[in-house]
Amino acid sequence: MATFLRGVTMSLAVAMLLVGLSSCCVAAEDSGLPWKIGLARKDITPQQPIWLAGYASRNKPSEGVLAPLYATALAIEDSQGNRGVLITADVIGFRKEVAEAAARAIMEKTGLAREQILFNWSHTHTGPVIGLSRPAGYSMGEEDQKVVETYTRGLIAQYADLAAEAIADLKPARLAWGVGVVHFPMNRREFTETGVRLGVNPRGYADRSVPVLKITDEKDQLRAVLFGCACHNTTLTGQHYVISGDYAGFAKAFIEEKLPGVMALFMIGCGGDANPYPRGEIEHAKQHGQELGTEVCRVVGEKLSPVSGPLKTALAEVELPLLPPPDREKLESMAKGPSHLSETAKRMIETLQRGESPPSHYKAPIAVWQFGNDLTLVAISGEVVSDFVPLIENEIGHVRLWIAGYCNEVFGYLPSAKVIREGGYETRGVGTLGFFAPEAEKVVVETVRKLSEQVGRPPLP
Repeated sequence: MATFLRGVTMSLAVAMLLVGLSSCCVAAEDSGLPWKIGLARKDITPQQPIWLAGYASRNKPSEGVLAPLYATALAIEDSQGNRGVLITADVIGFRKEVAEAAARAIMEKTGLAREQILFNWSHTHTGPVIGLSRPAGYSMGEEDQKVVETYTRGLIAQYADLAAEAIADLKPARLAWGVGVVHFPMNRREFTETGVRLGVNPRGYADRSVPVLKITDEKDQLRAVLFGCACHNTTLTGQHYVISGDYAGFAKAFIEEKLPGVMALFMIGCGGDANPYPRGEIEHAKQHGQELGTEVCRVVGEKLSPVSGPLKTALAEVELPLLPPPDREKLESMAKGPSHLSETAKRMIETLQRGESPPSHYKAPIAVWQFGNDLTLVAISGEVVSDFVPLIENEIGHVRLWIAGYCNEVFGYLPSAKVIREGGYETRGVGTLGFFAPEAEKVVVETVRKLSEQVGRPPLP
């Protein structure tokens, strides 16, 4: 009898424990909040001198650290269990080989599907060269190349860890969003009697909007801020050899100083043809960072639009058409011409000399994430020029829309048909494979429309 009573007592205790655990789980699930958000961050500052990316004029590795570099992860889960992970980082960007390796590492560690993973890079030009093989355009030696490869492999592993840590950190949350404006992004396509050059074009279009996603916890305490700006991180030039995140890094630091305990994440927009103005000095980078950070803090303090679920994610690999290769004589001339054309021309000549045909298309990723009926995030790969902002707005509507470039892969510039027609630096081609055809614009815009329909973006009124 005593044995029986002890068994009953233990069963009751176990049952009460299970009920208690069940109640806790239900309370977490039924918190009344539409989202769970997880955050993670890693310091990715190189621990030794490394070749810096973005300017071919540099002739030696980095010399010290002006400001640390970070990679940050934002994990999102809606009430139905749909998930996505966004990883941002203070680096120039990943080409296809590195991006695919990072995605595979994350999928293996977390079980996420590829369309649930989104990369965005700030494109700082005072961050390390990234690559698993010798990158074109840099005159580094073999030992410097080994440093780059070692750093890149470590960064890929850190990406997988970041995604897993952010998912493990998922907590009930609310999302809200709004848009501000800054004035330092400047169209850099300066028109001259001899063509378009890199310069300053005050009358040219630049996207100066500052989209802001506010993340609060179940007590309405601010937890994180994701914000964007459509401008190259090129305030610092090829004369600078100190590591930093440029204006975006200073903006994040400013926000986190003004909002203690908050994590700031930066997502660059379609700024392929926009530079900060003025530029060239460290103080300019700090000035732009403060302007951007101040505007983000202002927007966060306003009444923002709530963002509900569900979360739907879609990704497509699209074939972007390239121009037919010019004849040999034209290629030889281009190879001796402006540097922005010569590298691609030389590689095309080498391809022809091997008896091979240059490719007719380049496969590039495009993604769309839909947050209920409240927000559509369009994520385009490459250094996307600003023309794509109005092009996409006209295709799928202007409202509840966030358009980002430099997402999932940075293969080079993605010019509009207008930019291709006008010429200039942004028409330099994709890697060393060829030059984009004007029809690539239409493929991008139509793909965004189809993906938007797929994830349920409300149709145009």
